[in-house]
Amino acid sequence: MKPRTPNGVAVWTAAWIAVVSTVFLAVLVFFKIVDIHSVLPVVIGVVALAVFSFYLIGFFIEKFLYAKIKVIYKNIHAFKSQSDKRAPLLMADDVLHDIEDQVSEWVEEKITEVKTLRDADSFRKEFIGNLAHELKTPLFGIQGYIETLLDDELNDPEQIRLFLSKANRQADRLSALIGDLDQISKLESGGIPIVMAKFDLVQCANAAMETVEKMAKIKNIHLYIKENSPKQLMVIGDYSRVQQVLINLISNAIHYGNNHGEVKVRFYDMEEHVLCEVADNGIGIAKEHLPRIFERFYRVDKSRSRNDGGSGLGLAICKHIIEAHQETISVRSTEGIGSTFAFTLKKA
Repeated sequence: MKPRTPNGVAVWTAAWIAVVSTVFLAVLVFFKIVDIHSVLPVVIGVVALAVFSFYLIGFFIEKFLYAKIKVIYKNIHAFKSQSDKRAPLLMADDVLHDIEDQVSEWVEEKITEVKTLRDADSFRKEFIGNLAHELKTPLFGIQGYIETLLDDELNDPEQIRLFLSKANRQADRLSALIGDLDQISKLESGGIPIVMAKFDLVQCANAAMETVEKMAKIKNIHLYIKENSPKQLMVIGDYSRVQQVLINLISNAIHYGNNHGEVKVRFYDMEEHVLCEVADNGIGIAKEHLPRIFERFYRVDKSRSRNDGGSGLGLAICKHIIEAHQETISVRSTEGIGSTFAFTLKKA
């Protein structure tokens, strides 16, 4: 609905004055309260009053009411027409600065709301699509091996054991994926408490490297803590969760590292905090992927990552654990040179 123009309002007002006055005079003449010959000057006065009312009412409506309403309607119309970007705000005169600011703020809020909803919907669709792909990969593997065993009359126990072993590995992969999904869901909702305590970060890093040492030996990757590092660094945090972060980061570095490469852990004293870095000299990450590297199921090389058997949730879990400590995690990388993941913890 559009606001009625000032002239339209004035015409209606003047017309109503004329009609009401005419009816009133007619009643007076009908009951012979007023002589008909004395009506003419009154009629002229009524017409003059109607004309005067037209201009007077039109002026006041235009000056004090319509102009303010008009700017609001125009801005709302502009916003509806261009909801994905800010439409230029239209001003009637300097008196409307305050209204312009309020409308501008309202438009910005609505644009932000619309964009947030669109981003959330896009993220939801992408997440569901990625989750479906991640679940189908091990499920199809399990189904394929079982169907082969059912359809073929296999008599060789070794062959049967081989197929069952492969199906079991896919089941383990599916179980790990579901476990990671459950963990990240609890981390997001605060369902997993972070038990803050004093511990040695250097010892925690050594324990993490021992956990993935076998994986590193397969690719002949050298794991070590940077030389001249302190023998002990006491920090405040959840030991098991921080160790999980280190295991995930070091495992990733091994996965995407080059054969006969290296992965090193280093520490930096930052007064009230300690900065821990996990660096590799592997394939690196392209610049355009870095802003999304901590998203759930985001993969730089989707086909290779799925073949490697990763869940696609490791870095997202790291991010949630570190943020639950009220600390930060980041990445820097250059293709062909390597990647460095870093996080901070508060010193004890």
